[in-house]
Amino acid sequence: MQFEPTLEFARSQDDADPLRDKRTQFYFPNFGTPELVYFTGHSLGLQPKTVRAAVELELDEWAKYGVEGHFHSTNPWYSYHELLTPPMAGIVGAQESEVVCMNSLTTNIHLLFVSFYRPTATRYKIISEAKMFPSDRYLLETQARFHGFDPDDAIIEVTPRKGEWLIREEDILDAIDTHADQVALVFFGGVNYFTGQLFNMPRLTEAAHAVGAVAGFDLAHAAGNVPLSLHDWNVDFAAWCSYKYLNSSPGNVGGIFVHERHGRSFDLPRFGGWWGHDKETRFQMQSGFQPMEGAEGWQLSNVPILGMAAMKASLEIFAEVGMPALRAKSEKLTGYLEYTIEQLAAEFPDAGISVITPGDPEQRGCQISMDIAGRERKLFDDMIAAGVIADFREPCIIRMAPVPLYNSFEDIFTFGQVMRGLLAEGET
Repeated sequence: MQFEPTLEFARSQDDADPLRDKRTQFYFPNFGTPELVYFTGHSLGLQPKTVRAAVELELDEWAKYGVEGHFHSTNPWYSYHELLTPPMAGIVGAQESEVVCMNSLTTNIHLLFVSFYRPTATRYKIISEAKMFPSDRYLLETQARFHGFDPDDAIIEVTPRKGEWLIREEDILDAIDTHADQVALVFFGGVNYFTGQLFNMPRLTEAAHAVGAVAGFDLAHAAGNVPLSLHDWNVDFAAWCSYKYLNSSPGNVGGIFVHERHGRSFDLPRFGGWWGHDKETRFQMQSGFQPMEGAEGWQLSNVPILGMAAMKASLEIFAEVGMPALRAKSEKLTGYLEYTIEQLAAEFPDAGISVITPGDPEQRGCQISMDIAGRERKLFDDMIAAGVIADFREPCIIRMAPVPLYNSFEDIFTFGQVMRGLLAEGET
């Protein structure tokens, strides 16, 4: 696509956008700035306008039925989580039996590690990315210690080469091959939260399996962002949150994937709970945990209905639109944002602005991370004050997510104008 740095171009693209009406289905924050641009869907997605009615329905049912709402409400609470499974399975490219929504992200990963990180005295190492989200790093450290290993020995972090921001795929594959006899698990974020780099999950899964290791992924920044085919890629397990690109409300429940070949492996160690027990005999209240088949067998407790009602409202939008359409628009939006930053870098060559996210759209999601080259955080703070809501990470990175469900080309043009004005002020 040939981009142009004009408002007319941005509006023409929005007029031709088949998803343009979806923007009106979300609430935008308003801090008194008429041109507010929201680029933080990678941290918290916007609220769909249908959420309030979905939650109020369950509040009304609670008032009407009390405990009997578990079986007699419009959407019986006892099986409410099952309503979320079909659209969620479509988003992550899984069979319905391989997916369930439950708990929170890091809790779910810890639970999955019980089953899939089974180190021995000789095969105990975990291959992961450097600069992963801190929660994942803390998880790996504590899992290693729990099993009696030194994290500095057990965790092999693959880093970018000197002077680079991105991790080369060949370096990941070399690390797997180098530690082949010692690798128990290859565990990566599907999309790196810092740079926006999309890792080649099918290739990493294949490499892990080739050396006898398990392949798992944290999809917090991938689910609802990039096309996924977890079943076909033969991934062993994955987990994700739902409040970023999936717009399900702050801190809402996450989801897990367990490949069907593990779903009937009842000898896998796992932590048991009432909701993971065979639902046909659940109310017999007997001893002896009998896990359900599939991902549901990793559940622990009954589900939080009000949070899942919010998630249900958002997932209905995803089911209507589909990931292929979202991906097509995402590539155009990130392309335009990258182009806009490059225009700014050319116009202000002393500003030290550059993009650290992969230039190839196939290697990124709907995120562009911009390096402001050691400038004070004041530039970011001024950008926020001017109505462009993004995210700052040390040392000098501004992360922006032009989300295809509700962001527009005009949003990106407005960002360019705001940044141009701030950079011009900095030169005077």
